[in-house]
Amino acid sequence: VMVEEPNRLRIIPNKLRATDIETLPYPGFPTDMQAQFTALLALSEGNCVVSETVFENRLRHVAELNRMGADIRVKGNNAIIRGVPMLSGAPVVGTDLRASAALVVAGLGAEGITTIQGLRHLDRGYDDLEGKLRQLGARVERVPAQIEEEELPPTPTNAMTATP
Repeated sequence: VMVEEPNRLRIIPNKLRATDIETLPYPGFPTDMQAQFTALLALSEGNCVVSETVFENRLRHVAELNRMGADIRVKGNNAIIRGVPMLSGAPVVGTDLRASAALVVAGLGAEGITTIQGLRHLDRGYDDLEGKLRQLGARVERVPAQIEEEELPPTPTNAMTATP
């Protein structure tokens, strides 16, 4: 429910309802939003299917969402989602820009702490994401990564922690 007031938009949350999504070229549902919506639909009420029809191998984030308690099965280019009432914070790894953004969405909606490794993807696509999320009231911070050198170049800020 959205209530519009002068110079303000107030959003009153309701329970998310499951809905099927099929990615398509413009003007259809954008493939670039599929991962983020998959994360949202993991918390929806009911069952749904997300069909990725534009690119192959765009469902790699599902395994990480399942680590957080999502109930998603991949069959071909389809993600079959059974909504769960809550995700749990967990250490996860973003494999690309969209998958990493989906894990941020999931982490913000999870109970407990979610640590996302592989921030180079987010840094490439979003300017000061954690600062913008903090402005919205999210509790996020960059933390030193605890990973093998082969996985990522060593830097002091390769991980982000999100808590609801």
